[in-house]
Amino acid sequence: MAMAAVGIGGALGLILPPRGRGGAVSWSVGTGRRAAAALVVRASYEAGVGVMATKVGMMTYFEPETGKPVPVTVIGFRQGGNVVTQVKTAATDGYDAVQVGYHGVREEKLTRPELGHLGKAGAPALRHLQEFRLTAVDAFEPGQELDFAELFKEGDLIDVSGNSIGKGFQGGIKRHNFKRGLMTHGSKSHRQLGSIGAGTTPGRVYKGKKMPGRMGGTKTKIRKLKIVKIDNDLRVLMIKGAVPGKPGNLLRIAPAKIVGKNIPKN
Repeated sequence: MAMAAVGIGGALGLILPPRGRGGAVSWSVGTGRRAAAALVVRASYEAGVGVMATKVGMMTYFEPETGKPVPVTVIGFRQGGNVVTQVKTAATDGYDAVQVGYHGVREEKLTRPELGHLGKAGAPALRHLQEFRLTAVDAFEPGQELDFAELFKEGDLIDVSGNSIGKGFQGGIKRHNFKRGLMTHGSKSHRQLGSIGAGTTPGRVYKGKKMPGRMGGTKTKIRKLKIVKIDNDLRVLMIKGAVPGKPGNLLRIAPAKIVGKNIPKN
């Protein structure tokens, strides 16, 4: 009778509390209803606040001292820059983070809730919002503009993330670098995938089996890229190597995480 009064969900909740995605959920004894839960945020810390930028393209940069050619990616910044739109603290949000807005647009491009959120910080209409979780946020305030020339200098190592170029549905050779079969000598298996598992045992295909499917178009991070040059007049960065996406792609730039230097070993 007691179980009927509480409900099946409440009875099971007293024995096995459910595991929520990204937080711990508690149950109130005797009622079977969820109590106010303290969310446990398990996001990783950044080595420092970063900025958002736009990929311009690639070029060859010649070092002034040696004349050595260096392949670099040119990264620019759209109108509006990077503005702090919200400062989250452990007291109000359960964790410390800085929300940054980028790419100024007309107000007609945003919804009223988005405009209201930006208006609280005194920020203009910005298309993109991203968070940088930090250990301390005392040095930031809403409406503050972030200058990339003050955050980074030439020679720094950075982590660049963005959406990679989408390749569509591809086969195993292009997607996973499989080898093809013989093209002659009577072979009838040229670019086919081949066997994907035994028949009787296990009688199924293992999860994670490398097979044809959609390739690219996912979030990708390139770590520890070196800043070769900062041009304040053109407002561009020159980074050694390639970054994800096509020209015009949105990029997230943050100081490189180096364990033991700017990231604790534990």
